Amino acid sequence: MTKTDKLDHEALLRRITAQHSVISREQAAACGMTPGTLRYRVRDGGQWRTLLPGVYLAHTGTPGAAQRQMAALLHAGPGGVISGLAALSRHGIRAPQTETVDVLIPASRTRCDTSFARLHRTARMPRRVCVDGEICYTLASRAVADATRWLTDPRAVCAIVADAVQRGRCPLGQLSDELAAGPVHGSALLRRALAEVTVGVRSVTEADFHLLIRRARLPEPMLNPRLYAGDEFIASPDCWWPEAGVAAEVDSREWHLSPADWRRTVARHTRMSTYGIIVVHFTPAQITREPRTVLRDLARALAAGRARPPLPITARPAS
Repeated sequence: MTKTDKLDHEALLRRITAQHSVISREQAAACGMTPGTLRYRVRDGGQWRTLLPGVYLAHTGTPGAAQRQMAALLHAGPGGVISGLAALSRHGIRAPQTETVDVLIPASRTRCDTSFARLHRTARMPRRVCVDGEICYTLASRAVADATRWLTDPRAVCAIVADAVQRGRCPLGQLSDELAAGPVHGSALLRRALAEVTVGVRSVTEADFHLLIRRARLPEPMLNPRLYAGDEFIASPDCWWPEAGVAAEVDSREWHLSPADWRRTVARHTRMSTYGIIVVHFTPAQITREPRTVLRDLARALAAGRARPPLPITARPAS
């Protein structure tokens, strides 16, 4: 019997299938694969390819997200947990796209980053995790907190926090708990984003608009309130100035989930106008590229609204 005859092909297939066609050197050896056979499979023109040191893809194609995540976990060692942007993608939270896979490992472990696998030693390993087959990843709140600590773009951080809350992936309270429990270093952008979302900001574009209003020292609006005429619900605009009866809407398809949602938005604008509300519309491009025009139009709308009697409309704060 030759050495290659000892290979347990069924065990190898089960392992590869369970791990998205990814396997480590140690796992291959446990299935009876000799070093020589492994070298033969990953040679130039062979059946396998190396993804990370000691971690292999059991075919020669391009690895997908799940395969990169599985490889990063195998490189990290037992107990590693995916967090950051890769975990956000698994939770369906919109975030910048990257091939990097961030993995949390115990603080006592000495492993180094390599290729797309970025390891983070921590004394605060998560007690609860999400599991999808052999892939373990953090809960949404921890994924958001970690991702935003590792990013440097304030707009990207605000977008992640707003999307996570708006889609119901994690309540503000859980994010606040993560902020308090985690390190202070790197938390400034998360703290700022939470402050914006807490007062009602639902997207990064709304945050930009709110900041523009503050810098121009225009009256502070209510953010995403619910407007009522008596007991009848009217709408929930992005910004509302009750003393002027003015509503501002940031019109962006990016923050609507379907064409049907977009049609409902247009209908909402029309409905507000029928109650005498002055509705002004701005696009994200106008807010970032034409701020003076936006502020001029908004100031004129506020002046026109204040020149007339107050509207009989009740505004309830965003929940």
